[in-house]
Amino acid sequence: MPVSSDTARNRPVTPSLVVIGAGPRGTGFLERIAANARSLYGGLPLDIHLVDPHPPGGGRIWRRDQSPLLWMNSMAQDVTMYTDDTVPLAGPVRQGPALHEWARDIREGRSRISAESERAESERAESERAESRGGESDGERPPLRTEIAELTGETFPSRRLQSAYLSWVYEQTVAALPPGVTVHRHRTHALRVSGPRDGRQRVWLEDRVEPLLADLVVLTLGHLDGEPDEEQRELSRFADRHGLIHLPPDFTADSDLSALPAGEPVIVRGFGLAFIDLMVLLTEGRGGRYSDAARENGDDGTDGKLVYHPSGREPVLYVGSRRGVPYHSKIGYGLDGERPPLPRFLGPEQIDELLNRPGPPDFRRDVWPLAEKELGYAHYHRLFTAHPERTRIAWTDFEEKYAAVEPASPELEALVAAAVPDPADRLDLDALDRPLRGVRFPSYDALQDGLRRYISDDLARRHDPSHSADLAVFLGLLSVYGQLIRLGDMGDTGGRWHGFFSYVASGPPGPRLRQLLALSEAGVVRFLGPDMTVEADERRGIFRAGGAGVPGEHIEARALVEARLPDPSPERTRSPLLRGLYEEGAAATSAGLVRVDPDDGRLLESDGRPHPRRFALGPYTTARSSGAFTRPRTGGAAFRQNDATARAALGLLRDLSCRTSPGA
Repeated sequence: MPVSSDTARNRPVTPSLVVIGAGPRGTGFLERIAANARSLYGGLPLDIHLVDPHPPGGGRIWRRDQSPLLWMNSMAQDVTMYTDDTVPLAGPVRQGPALHEWARDIREGRSRISAESERAESERAESERAESRGGESDGERPPLRTEIAELTGETFPSRRLQSAYLSWVYEQTVAALPPGVTVHRHRTHALRVSGPRDGRQRVWLEDRVEPLLADLVVLTLGHLDGEPDEEQRELSRFADRHGLIHLPPDFTADSDLSALPAGEPVIVRGFGLAFIDLMVLLTEGRGGRYSDAARENGDDGTDGKLVYHPSGREPVLYVGSRRGVPYHSKIGYGLDGERPPLPRFLGPEQIDELLNRPGPPDFRRDVWPLAEKELGYAHYHRLFTAHPERTRIAWTDFEEKYAAVEPASPELEALVAAAVPDPADRLDLDALDRPLRGVRFPSYDALQDGLRRYISDDLARRHDPSHSADLAVFLGLLSVYGQLIRLGDMGDTGGRWHGFFSYVASGPPGPRLRQLLALSEAGVVRFLGPDMTVEADERRGIFRAGGAGVPGEHIEARALVEARLPDPSPERTRSPLLRGLYEEGAAATSAGLVRVDPDDGRLLESDGRPHPRRFALGPYTTARSSGAFTRPRTGGAAFRQNDATARAALGLLRDLSCRTSPGA
């Protein structure tokens, strides 16, 4: 059996692999090492050094010590860390349970909670006992086993439950490594990687003088912190001058929200998932609660509408963004019947053709038209096959004509208008992306009513199977994302495309939007609308915000929160590790993505050469995928990347296994 050790000693005769980052991506990479080692590494010894100050499995983002009120934005049945036969792998498929299946196995005695999770649960219980003796809790915390007992496939689990699942996956992965492969954990930060291209690498750690020596280094860092840009620095200086509060972009779970005073207005810029977390922590997290609206009115049934009961400790959140609306609700039903046969218009053949052209592809010119056609194909395939009564011609006829016309062309518009009589059944990506473009409201109160109607309509549609073409578009987005990984960064890919994907496909659970509606009705959340503006009024010493929905209307506040992730561009990254790699010549995009070879994840240098001993996987690279874990049976682009990198690493380590000294 492999050994997991917290002590690290370099053995000159044993090849070594250093993995920096122990979150889901690092764990997924290790799982692929375990899956491929017997066939590719031949029973040779190997030291794997895993570097991360946070517990393995969950890492920083999915660590256990977050508020128990924070959820995943996926149902338990849609979360797996294991491959299946839909993932295009060179290595073997090793199946394992999705999150809800793991919980079921524990309930039925076929599995157990990880040792790391058991320790954390014991520490949590002791902490709650201390809170009950005079401390302050951030919400009711049912025991982990209670959460497991109540979990179903349709549950949106807490992040601490996901952390327990990831810890279990990590322990299973270590146990599956072949004899002779030893994992050494280093609970610290990696500060720098140095070393010659053709020799052993040196990995410098925060808590030791001598570096780790590594034949190969794999970076699986996850999401990164960034220093504020000039606009954010100026807003902070303005806040300091006038005694105001400014919270720059950050991971919400890491932000100190205690400075936001009860009852006072707070301007919030950003309407995505970071806002949802902020909303939760500043409402339920401050003692507010929800009740069922139907029961409040004396009815036996319920339509899911909620009533919010404030604690009196909440601020008033004035929220806006470029779109002015929250991300679309998660879809609340499964796909029955035939799945769209994807990819169709943006698959390996089209990517090969783009890669073989002289010069890099341009996203808007070369890629978006193919992606747009792919999403339309997914939408109409589902509409024609599942809801034929809402179409006028046979699918085979429509498909043939659809393949022959250009995307966003008059010919396509005419074809769709003739074949799909109801405009609500037609796919309009521009309207989907900017639903409030050009919309004006007569008053600020009318804006509130309009936004509540929009959110209610979105919730109804995303939970109605008669609109299952929306789910087909979601599957199309996953397919497109999987193909774009091979193209690396093209400017728009890391910005517009990723933002559009997140807005349509990675929004909050439906219950969160029901809570948002209740908070709006209670006056705790107020909407600013689209094209939000923020001004620092130097004369009056106050923040002012407005939007295009009600021209001329503004709100003033002494607090401004930027509800979005920090920008980790090369000049602003807080990672000393990445700063050092950039200084040594690692290539990066202007948006802060580390350039990697899309085939195997090798770091690219500024001259375009792949580094022979350094790899990188994750959302901070040009081969970013839609997530380190994914829905079962959806192709798992991250799993494919992990497999390719693990196989490349094992092949190199096997070739280096004859070393008798570490070299210099």
